[in-house]
Order: sequence, then C-alpha cells, then structure tokens
Amino acid sequence: MSFENQKGIRPGIRAILSGMNIQNLLSSIDAEIARLKQARALLASIGGNASKTAKPKRRLSLAARKRIAAAQRKRWAAVRKAETK
Repeated sequence: MSFENQKGIRPGIRAILSGMNIQNLLSSIDAEIARLKQARALLASIGGNASKTAKPKRRLSLAARKRIAAAQRKRWAAVRKAETK
C-alpha cells in the first residue's frame, strides 16, 4: 500500500509510513494504547475522583441576592434613561 498518492499525509509521516510494515505500525499503536490505558487506570486508582475534592458551591444569602438585584435594576434604569435622551 503506497502513501505517496494519498492527500492529507505530511511528507515526514509519509516517509516513515512508507518504510514501515503496516502490521508493525498497527501493533505498536495497539501496544501504546494498552500502555496508556494502564497508566490511566493506575492514576485513577491513586487520585480518586476529582469531583470529590472540588470546592463546595458558594451560596448567597437572601439579603445579598436582593442587593444584587436592586443594583442591577438601577443599572438597567440608567441604561433606559440614557436611551431616551
């Protein structure tokens, strides 16, 4: 199988692939995937779930939400007033 006529393959990769046996390339890719899966499983077992260590969600008090809403209404009132001028 020749890679010389296929589009989308960069010249450096084309040179590597033309000199390699496709079966050898596929088996080395499979071995690398297996190695990465093994490393991922090891890291997952050590690190646990990242969502467990996430910060708890901050909650605003009712008074704080009311202050924020009043400030936003004031800003929008200023925008509307500026548009009418």
